[in-house]
Amino acid sequence: MKCPLCGLIQDKVLESRQNSSGTSIRRRRECSACSYRFTSYEKIEELPLMVIKHDGRRQPFDIKKIERGLNRAVEKRPVPQMVIEKALHNIEDEAELGGKANHEISSDFLGNLILSKLAEIDRVAYIRFASVYRKFESVDEFIEEINKLKS
Repeated sequence: MKCPLCGLIQDKVLESRQNSSGTSIRRRRECSACSYRFTSYEKIEELPLMVIKHDGRRQPFDIKKIERGLNRAVEKRPVPQMVIEKALHNIEDEAELGGKANHEISSDFLGNLILSKLAEIDRVAYIRFASVYRKFESVDEFIEEINKLKS
C-alpha cells in the first residue's frame, strides 16, 4: 500500500478489524520508511445481478419490484406478511445462486422461481401472478393453469 505521506510502497499492518456486517476490513498500517500511520479499508467488489428480459434488455435485479408483485398477488388473501418476507428472502437467495457464475439470470428463471414460491403459499395468489406473468388472454388459459395446479 502506498504511503500517503512519503509515497513509498513498504509498510506493515499493525491491526486488522472486520466491520460488524462482515463486508469490509479496516487495517491500520505503518510506513517502513517514515513511520507514518494510516488506515486502509478492504471490501469485496460486487457486480450487480442483472436480469435478462425476453427482448434481450438487461436491468438490475430489484427485490422491491418482486415484493410489489407478490403483495399484489396476495392482496386480500389470508397470507401473513412474515410468509411473504420469508419467500422474498428465499427468492433473493436462489436468484443470487442462479446468477453466481456470470451475475446474470433470465427473467424466465426468475418468474418461474416466484411462481414456485407462490404455489407453496397460496394457490389463488399463484393464479393471479401467473395470469399477469404469462399474459393470459382467455378463460381457457386460466382453466388450463388451474388444472395443472390441481395435479
